[in-house]
Amino acid sequence: MASRLFLLFFLVPLGEIWLLLQISDMVGPWPTIGLCVLTAVIGSSLVRQQGLETIRRVQLASAQGRVPATELLEGMILMISGALLLTPGIFTDVIGFVTLHPSTRKKLAQKLVAGMLEQRPDLKPSPGQVIEGEFERRD
Repeated sequence: MASRLFLLFFLVPLGEIWLLLQISDMVGPWPTIGLCVLTAVIGSSLVRQQGLETIRRVQLASAQGRVPATELLEGMILMISGALLLTPGIFTDVIGFVTLHPSTRKKLAQKLVAGMLEQRPDLKPSPGQVIEGEFERRD
C-alpha cells in the first residue's frame, strides 16, 4: 500500500513534469499550456454530460427495482476521471479520457462489482431465494 501511495504522489507528478517539459521543448510553452487548459475544458464538459447520463441510468435501474451498483461505480469512476482531467498533465489526461469513454467505464465498473462479489459471496443473491417478511399497506 505504501509503495502505491509513493507511486501516486511522487512518481506520477514527476513523470508529468518531465512529459510536459518534453512537449514544451517540441511545440513551445504556450501551446503546451493551451493543451492543458483545452483538455480541462473539454474534459469537464464531457464529465458533466456523461454524469447526467449516468444519473439517468441510476434512476432507471432504481425504477426497475434493481440495485444500480454498476451505475453508481460508473459515477465514482466519472468523478475520478474529472479529477484527472482537471489535473495539469498529459498522462493524467490520457487516463482521464480513457476512463471517460462509456464502454471502458462500464467494463471497469463491472470488473469492480465482480471483484466485490468475489470477496464477499454473501452479498450475491442466490437464485430462488425467498425473503420472508410482513408488511402493512397504509393508504
